[in-house]
Amino acid sequence: MKRLLPFPYLSTALLLCWLLLNQSLEAAQVLLGLLLAIAIPLLTHSLLPLPRSHVRRPWLLFRLLALSMVEIVRSCFNVSRIILFRRAEGIHSQFIRVPLDLRDPYGLALLSCLINCTPGTVWAEILPGTHDLALHIFDLQDEQWWIDTIKTQYERPLIDIFEG
Repeated sequence: MKRLLPFPYLSTALLLCWLLLNQSLEAAQVLLGLLLAIAIPLLTHSLLPLPRSHVRRPWLLFRLLALSMVEIVRSCFNVSRIILFRRAEGIHSQFIRVPLDLRDPYGLALLSCLINCTPGTVWAEILPGTHDLALHIFDLQDEQWWIDTIKTQYERPLIDIFEG
């Protein structure tokens, strides 16, 4: 069964998306959706460069995503306020370095997604020779606050989820 469905959740999601997009539960659509839900993961399985990572504490993942949504909304308002009501000379855009302890590639990918989805921040790169994150902040007021926030609110839960 594992060879037929290497990613059962992905196959289920593909089937559901197919049926929702076609707005039909006709037998032909269900069969075509099943065919695609089985074939796509099998054909793309070799494109995955890394072994799958195991989520050790899924409830922490949902908590992290909920807290991230709150932070994204808060940042939307803050960045909008800065753009609309401050002069360009008063904006201090800079890069900072954040030392990372997280090593799991899937955890790093999720950290990158969370940072890039938050307005006012951009993940630039992991600096060569170190494991420091180059992070661009739209309006930097307190560098240490940003480092502490990334490390405690994002990195620590991701370490618990993927490496814990």
